[in-house]
Amino acid sequence: MSCSALLLCRAGPTLTVRAAENANVPAALAIDYPLNGSVFPPEMTPPTFLWHDPADLAKKWVIAISFGNSKPAMQIECAGALLRVGEIDPKAGPGIQLIPEQAGTRTWKPDAATWAKIKRLSTHLPARVTIEGVDEQGSVVSSGHVAISTSTDPVGAPVFYRDVPLMLPSPDQKGPITPLPQEALPLIKWRIRNIAEPESKVVMENLPTCANCHSFSRDGKTFGLDMDGPRNDKGLYALLPVSRQMTITNRDMIHWSSFQLNDEARAGDAAVKRFGFMSQVSPDGRYVVTSIGPPNNANRNGDKTPGFAAGILDRLFSTNYNSIAFSQVFYPTKGILAWYDRKAGAMKPLPGADDPRYVHTSAFWSPDGKWLIFSRALAREPYPPGVPRPMYANDPNETQIQYDLYKIPFNEGRGGEAVPLEGASQNGMSNNFPKVSPDGKWIIFVKCKNGLLMRPDSMLYIVPFTGGAARPLHANTKLMNSWHSFSPNGRWLAFSSKGRGPYTQLMLTHIDRDGNDTPAVMVENTTAANRAVNIPEFLNMAEGQEIAKIDPQATEFYSLFDQAFKLMQAGSLPAAITTIRQAIDRDPQDALAHYVLATALSGNEQEADALTEYRKAVELEPKSGTYRDHLAISMDLNGDAAGAVEELHRAIELDPASAEFHFNLGVMLESRGDYQAAIGPLMDSARYSRGKNWRCFAELAKAYTRIGYREQAVQALEQAISLAEQAREEQAVRELRMALDALQRDSTKGAQ
Repeated sequence: MSCSALLLCRAGPTLTVRAAENANVPAALAIDYPLNGSVFPPEMTPPTFLWHDPADLAKKWVIAISFGNSKPAMQIECAGALLRVGEIDPKAGPGIQLIPEQAGTRTWKPDAATWAKIKRLSTHLPARVTIEGVDEQGSVVSSGHVAISTSTDPVGAPVFYRDVPLMLPSPDQKGPITPLPQEALPLIKWRIRNIAEPESKVVMENLPTCANCHSFSRDGKTFGLDMDGPRNDKGLYALLPVSRQMTITNRDMIHWSSFQLNDEARAGDAAVKRFGFMSQVSPDGRYVVTSIGPPNNANRNGDKTPGFAAGILDRLFSTNYNSIAFSQVFYPTKGILAWYDRKAGAMKPLPGADDPRYVHTSAFWSPDGKWLIFSRALAREPYPPGVPRPMYANDPNETQIQYDLYKIPFNEGRGGEAVPLEGASQNGMSNNFPKVSPDGKWIIFVKCKNGLLMRPDSMLYIVPFTGGAARPLHANTKLMNSWHSFSPNGRWLAFSSKGRGPYTQLMLTHIDRDGNDTPAVMVENTTAANRAVNIPEFLNMAEGQEIAKIDPQATEFYSLFDQAFKLMQAGSLPAAITTIRQAIDRDPQDALAHYVLATALSGNEQEADALTEYRKAVELEPKSGTYRDHLAISMDLNGDAAGAVEELHRAIELDPASAEFHFNLGVMLESRGDYQAAIGPLMDSARYSRGKNWRCFAELAKAYTRIGYREQAVQALEQAISLAEQAREEQAVRELRMALDALQRDSTKGAQ
């Protein structure tokens, strides 16, 4: 920075600065950063001071630093280099230009020794930093000052965060949730920053799919990460132990859609998928709480943003904007809270937060694991009819929703009464993203006009855990403040902000025991100038034990999995078979992959090979009725009819209410000539499909006819015709009518 430091407490030359001859009072120099009252962590590296000087005559600047008295203890002469755009990542786009106000910003960054002295002397008394502009004659033409301090409270933990390039997709590319072009997803990186070090370290990168919200258990031993699954179903969750060298395998993945908590279609069906949103690991690492789809969620809005799995856009408002600063918005408008138990491998709704009349989302744990604090509002349609598509963040045409914060006891999953949090509810604003301080005294949350999180007007507020008056943090910058996280000792809050430009920066503020905070200080060198920092979270790990590398092995598997699905949909079965085999090579223990391979092999008329893969899928996941059902069909096609019937009985034991399994058993018994035995399963299938499957009644008619029950056969055919007409199955209606006419003729002849 072309600066030289002179320590006035030592012998040596001093600077002679005389007052400006043409003015009695120097012009007011504005110090932009750090702000007056800023508090720095004791381990933090040197910050870059920023100021604006209205005095055109200033040619150099003198920084004088005093501690508790009028005599400067340090005096530094500085050239005041102009602010520059930082390092640019060429893969992440063209970068940014300084606005005129920034272009005139002057800078100074103390060297390590100077900064260490400032920190040491400012722990008990604030450091008064005075910056004076000096002209060529040595006259002071401008002056400004701030007071800064250094806390005795260390940050004490590294920050884990996501480093994202902000790049707009082409107009013809529909990007679900993520605003990035699909080919830019591998550019996302996950970093760890030790505040005492000058730069961050990349620990995970090159993911072919999107991963986003993450959390750690309070002891830093368990890591959870929301991830995209096959066909962008947003329904995967990685949950694994924390270590220096980590690998996310398929065995670490939870499929939210595999837990059927109500009468939704089973995960094996082509039906609505669940979508875990902002899942959070409990303080002890045993549980995960997440927001999932309400019972019987529909799939009416699939065309709003192509690329989502079925049903997601019937509970989530999402759109992308043509703006780097605020390019996306998404928030749930329907949903309930559910919790997953790692020990039991089970998932259940949380009583008290499972009313489908409301949307329940973004739940966070109290430090003791006894409470959950979450956002709640009346449920509504994410895309009301007749409303134009919004064009910018906080456009009035965005679906309007204002959440209130609620508290609910967890009670080991038994839940309880959800009560609104005074100070963060019924205030005409949207209250969201509540984080509880480690001592359990305070909740810091985001308040904005509409939706949640990354809104232009997002501001951080603090309220007592028991409720009361909420007040804004002093640390708030002028634009977007969110994604906050308490340090393990509770004395520091990390958060993301756009106060310095469109690319989100990592900020810190000190929080004392009474909940008082200080102006934000920025963690520099977190990423390139054209990349953004989001989702910062403190990781409770000892220095030297931080995560060094996370190998996202499972994402490579799912990338190949997606490719195979697309090839199957395009009818390219041989290529799909090759691709899914490549996925299996990466994880031979994934049951779903073997099941999909078997399906592709069967479609490609390789039924013997398909049988082998179906057997493998059942071996790996013996409790899957869907896998056993398809295994049974393949066994039958391969000549083992008796074994197929036994396998279908096992499938029905696993899922007694499956209309499909009962139907397949009935048809298989018919194919063996056992029409009397087929009637029971076919009637069960009709019952479990709520009398809506015309094929059940058509097969019942066949069975009744074969055993001589003509009256029952006629009734079944009439029911089949009615249902086929409702389903607009014209060809089926014609064939069923022909069968009915023939049956009635035969009945007439028999009567004669």
